Amino acid sequence: MGNRTLLNNFSAIFQAGKIYGVLGPNGCGKTTLLHTLAGLRKPAQGSVSLEEQSIHCLNPKVRAKKIGLLLQDTAFHFPSTVLETVLLGRYPHQTHWFYDSTKDIEQAKQALSQVKLDALANRPIHQLSGGEKRRVALASILAQDPAVYLLDEPSSHLDVIQQFEVLSLLVDQIKQHQKLLIMTLHDLTLLRNFCDEILVMGFFDQPLLGAYSTIHTALKALPFFARVN
Repeated sequence: MGNRTLLNNFSAIFQAGKIYGVLGPNGCGKTTLLHTLAGLRKPAQGSVSLEEQSIHCLNPKVRAKKIGLLLQDTAFHFPSTVLETVLLGRYPHQTHWFYDSTKDIEQAKQALSQVKLDALANRPIHQLSGGEKRRVALASILAQDPAVYLLDEPSSHLDVIQQFEVLSLLVDQIKQHQKLLIMTLHDLTLLRNFCDEILVMGFFDQPLLGAYSTIHTALKALPFFARVN
């Protein structure tokens, strides 16, 4: 990123059917990592592969079918309804420019139902609260139905109950359909309850990837984590 190295000599294999959390201080490169895994950035060295193929060799539309990215900030700049916004997630699957098939509409409605916003399907998107907009963005990715979910702080703007509901929904999707989920989170409780493995960035000389028990032990050695339970 510019002249700054965020990850060096880092290699990892992320497996389908698993949930990975990414933890680290602000500015350590968590968002940049997700953007790199999504193909929006090219690493200065090395490569990112999906199903043994470099993601940068994939046609952009094919890549969009396989990889879904939730940005850190949920911003909707165009006037549309909630349902129309969720239908944007179906674009990679469409054979005609912005032609919504019956299947597209069904998938979008199902995704809205999953995040408990089906009653707001016809409401203008700009009338929603921050938490509701966040769930609309998540519904769009559920409707997209990618093999890989890359979610940047999916729990932001959500209250405590909604955080657990949304993350439980995502875990069920990943486990049931053998998808891959990599998400950034700041809450250790959420990381412990929902992630199979955690990638820690920015606290040590090298990134650390492992189960919560391993990460917990390493973090407790740091002065500001000494009281972590």
